[in-house]
Amino acid sequence: MKTALGTLFLIGLCTSAVAETHPVGFHTSTLPDPQRPLEMAVWYPSTSTATAQVIDNNPVFVSTSAVRDAPPTAGEHPLVVLSHGYRGNWSNQMWLANALADQGYIVAAVNHPGSTTHDRSPQAAAQLWQRPVDLRRAIEAVVAQPGKFGAVAPQRIAVVGHSLGGWTALEIAGARFDPERFAEDCKTHAQLASCSVYKQMNPASTAQAKADLAADRRYEPVTAIVSLDLGLSRGMTDASLAALPVPTLVIAAGAPSADLPAQLESADLAKRLPAATTRYVEISDATHFSFTSMCKPGAIEMLEEDAPGDGVICRDGEHARPREEIQQQVVALIGDFLVTSKP
Repeated sequence: MKTALGTLFLIGLCTSAVAETHPVGFHTSTLPDPQRPLEMAVWYPSTSTATAQVIDNNPVFVSTSAVRDAPPTAGEHPLVVLSHGYRGNWSNQMWLANALADQGYIVAAVNHPGSTTHDRSPQAAAQLWQRPVDLRRAIEAVVAQPGKFGAVAPQRIAVVGHSLGGWTALEIAGARFDPERFAEDCKTHAQLASCSVYKQMNPASTAQAKADLAADRRYEPVTAIVSLDLGLSRGMTDASLAALPVPTLVIAAGAPSADLPAQLESADLAKRLPAATTRYVEISDATHFSFTSMCKPGAIEMLEEDAPGDGVICRDGEHARPREEIQQQVVALIGDFLVTSKP
């Protein structure tokens, strides 16, 4: 099932997980915890006839529209949980969340404490092993509220992660991280962004932290995962990847990159996963940030003024298609994968 496809033609973009479209409901909440409260956003199919409203009027990024706290549609729906990258937030993949909810999925996204846009607590960020736990909490919270979001279909829970979120998806699926292996690899590949981010977080500073980081974080209700140009996978053990028990779609950004090259990150991961249940797609004109929200006019200048160098978030590969087209392709790939990989 592994196929290196390069840039796909947009044939089949009309295919979807569910043929009928639905109004999209939206709800935000904070999952309480004295040590790690968790901000969560949920998109879901709704019976509402109300006019959808913009849900996040960000001055830099294009938002989507939905009906806040709308009643859910009856019946069972597959669930997708999104995990953002380092210093990202739940809105980064709202384009994907809205598209999947429109196709009949319930979609939840969280802000991982310490590694989000507005919460950069070094102590929380260092607890890297808490990220898959965050996703487990989100899944359990959505499943427990069928009256608010709709019922979750059994054996239809998937996780999609971008960048560090892709690592998080692997962890919750059963991959095991070896801090010693990763530290050794970074001596050879010090230029990788995953090595510099890992150094900033410093998640293996004590013996207990190393044990927590290496522990099994698999959550059995998860039945499929998708990684979007992930990092840190070079620290995953060969044995755990070879035995990963769920189907996996690995999507890589194929535009040339010194610090996130597809061949050392996503392609290397795909080679170590079970061939029979893994799909690998490399989008040749996508960059790492093609998987984040589209930018508004003037966004690059605004980002550069706030933090020089951050304008790269809004830049795609040379001669790249518009980010919207790349994201339409990604939605189609994920939709087809989730349908064909269901139990």
